[in-house]
Amino acid sequence: MIITIAQQEIRTLFLSPLAWIILAVIQVLLGYMFLAQLDNFFLLQPQLSQLDNVPGVTDIVIAPLFSLAAIILLMIMPLITMRSIAEEKRNKTLTLLVSSPISMTEIVLGKFLGLFFFVFILVSLLMLMPLSLFIGTPLDIGKLLSIFISMLLLLSSFAAIGLYLSSLTDNQTIAAVSTFGALIMLWIIDWVSEVLPRNQEVISYLSLLQHHQTMLEGIFNSADVAYYLIFITVFLVLTIRQLDRGRLL
Repeated sequence: MIITIAQQEIRTLFLSPLAWIILAVIQVLLGYMFLAQLDNFFLLQPQLSQLDNVPGVTDIVIAPLFSLAAIILLMIMPLITMRSIAEEKRNKTLTLLVSSPISMTEIVLGKFLGLFFFVFILVSLLMLMPLSLFIGTPLDIGKLLSIFISMLLLLSSFAAIGLYLSSLTDNQTIAAVSTFGALIMLWIIDWVSEVLPRNQEVISYLSLLQHHQTMLEGIFNSADVAYYLIFITVFLVLTIRQLDRGRLL
């Protein structure tokens, strides 16, 4: 049943022009930035050739590209998640789902799996840009894999919190704006740690940016993966509890 709900979710996404527009816009924007980063790399190559331990194309071109991609997708993912449950509430179709012999856990996991599949398609398309460089230069496969996993985990975290905030309202605009606000707060929370040095480590650990940046540098730390998995699990559980509370009312 989880797979059926996931299939319906992804089908609904791609029946709407929004998903296609987002995929196209992201590819155009980041394609332009990718070419700009490559151009910059070629300009710097004479200076880089004179240095020891020169950073490769993965560090100079690909990591900054995906760092920028994360910021752009932070602004766009709320548009994808806003309709997940809010639209079901508005159209009264959630009542049918709730009254069917399907558990809330299956409903939430199905919807999250559908969003994850969209995220997987999006990140895979973005990875085609750096992979095209294999034609002319060697790349750091380990760093590429770390970047790919980091983007999947980061965007899945965006989807999980977006799903929860979508479950709190039947208004898609409110769901999108509240998701964007929550993501911005979690993105820049490490700046707060500079003001509160006493709790610096704890506050900094909560930042989505810190964990993503570490993995972009090719440092694959189990603590960063655990952070994302716990983050996703917490918001999925909160979504299940919210829908359960709504069914009892």
